[in-house]
Amino acid sequence: MRLLLVEDSIRLRDLLTERIRGAGWMLDAVGTIAAATEASRSILYDLVLIDLGLPDGDGKSLIRSLRAQGSSVPILVLTARGSIDDRVDALDCGADDFLMKPFNHIEFLARCRALLRRSGPHRAERIELGRLEFDPASGSVRVGGAIVPISPRERSILELLLRHSDRVVPKERIEIALSAFGEEISTNAVELAISRLRKRLEPVGAGIAIETVRGAGYLLREVKAHA
Repeated sequence: MRLLLVEDSIRLRDLLTERIRGAGWMLDAVGTIAAATEASRSILYDLVLIDLGLPDGDGKSLIRSLRAQGSSVPILVLTARGSIDDRVDALDCGADDFLMKPFNHIEFLARCRALLRRSGPHRAERIELGRLEFDPASGSVRVGGAIVPISPRERSILELLLRHSDRVVPKERIEIALSAFGEEISTNAVELAISRLRKRLEPVGAGIAIETVRGAGYLLREVKAHA
């Protein structure tokens, strides 16, 4: 799952970034409507979080723009504006939910999970391959019913590979997934992340294998148990 946060307060943006990435979701965080518009042109987000008071305009104009472009991405408004009119206006222009500042971060994450579950059945359904089960909404990874501890970076790669199982995923696409964590990507970052992911999954008998396709990328496939 990849989220877009549009919030001009650096302090709140940093705090929410920590919470969101801690929940295992990928995030792009920007502070203006212009930056959000540019990001949404090239990336398909699962949830957009928008503050209404932005330095280059009202967040409602961004919501209207997204809806005018045909986007059905769930939108959660985060704002200090508390009047009924503000809430009604935000919902009428296309927002799906509204959260008043200051808010409890446990409730914030719960609202995000709820919207992610409604973001499209094909994206929110659990993915199963081999003995592994992945829940995109919660980010949980299980093998034989037991939770497998996995880092957010590894989880983002696993989800990408699972959604394209039995197909080669180019290395460049994995680099884009890693970049959502706001860290500079080193030349061997993908190889290191894939290596760590293999070490997580192989000992627990997940029944899947990540193959390196030289010059192309990586392929995830199911490994049948021998009789």
